[in-house]
Amino acid sequence: MRTDVFDFELPEDRIALRPAEPRDAARLLVVAPGETPPLADRQVRDLAALLRPGDALVLNDTRVIAAALEGVRVRGELRSRVSFNLLRRVDGNRWRALARPAKRLAVGDRVRFGAEGEGMACLLGTLDATVIERLDAGEVELAFDLSGPDLDQAIAAIGDMPLPPYIALKRAPDARDRASYQTIYADRDGAVAAPTAGLHFTPELFAALDARGVSRHFVTLHVGAGTFLPVKADDTAEHKMHAEWGEVSAETAAALEAVRSRGGRIVAVGTTSLRILESAAAEDGSVRPFAGETAIFITPGYQFRAVDVLMTNFHLPRSTLFMLVAAFSGLKTTKDAYAHAVASGYRFYSYGDASLLFRD
Repeated sequence: MRTDVFDFELPEDRIALRPAEPRDAARLLVVAPGETPPLADRQVRDLAALLRPGDALVLNDTRVIAAALEGVRVRGELRSRVSFNLLRRVDGNRWRALARPAKRLAVGDRVRFGAEGEGMACLLGTLDATVIERLDAGEVELAFDLSGPDLDQAIAAIGDMPLPPYIALKRAPDARDRASYQTIYADRDGAVAAPTAGLHFTPELFAALDARGVSRHFVTLHVGAGTFLPVKADDTAEHKMHAEWGEVSAETAAALEAVRSRGGRIVAVGTTSLRILESAAAEDGSVRPFAGETAIFITPGYQFRAVDVLMTNFHLPRSTLFMLVAAFSGLKTTKDAYAHAVASGYRFYSYGDASLLFRD
């Protein structure tokens, strides 16, 4: 399909720079193709009333690491500041990263992160690395002087939350983002972008869902930075999807199969949960255990196997996530829903409002 059919106009003032407070006070647009009316304005805290007893909520328990790093390139006596966003771990001490400006870097350059000064690999808040490869589109590969848990601890100490460009270009990350750009159930380190639909949940909302008889299950998909980027190709067939690591445990797969056998619906919280579930699903829709990388790219025409309902935020024009939503609820329904959201003042993107989509 041509990517321009997934375009739409979004005023700049619709992009949320901070989340709603409390989290479940965000607005929720219910999108039900074939129903009358097909659109309904609610709030996230109404979610329990919109689901049925016996439904299963599936949430992504990945934890966002402090992947935004400020560094100083050291080349002899020359010093130059460079910003990095970690993208994907290669092994115990190597990471792929997006560098800005990448033109300041060459293979062999040393980079010091955190407080400047002399010392060892991580001393008084510093962390050192070597540029070992330059890649396309501003990416580099860094080999840090620390490895494993020691490297993880150092990154957590000196890094900032990797806010998406549409937020980071308007304000710097701060201490508040350490909490607000993380779900309350985050458990497994590895994401460099948040599973944003999950940011809306509170203990009170979980209690309401429990009382309604909606079960809760967890999968993992370590979200990569490419998730939110627009597609630059003119045709979706020409787009190369990035790969992300995920897991559906045997326990979760069995629990979801039990829900399906009782007539319950699988409700994915976020496109990340949906993508790992669909990656794990067999042709008959049964959810199987899964562990590994997935580069699933969902566009209109895709036949969904496992997921019945999707809760997700509002996405960028021409993004793979907007295409996924259009596949789930139908392109016309999705465009109508987004036009309604824009006209009604819904807040968009990572810190914005949410939608609850029923499958077309």
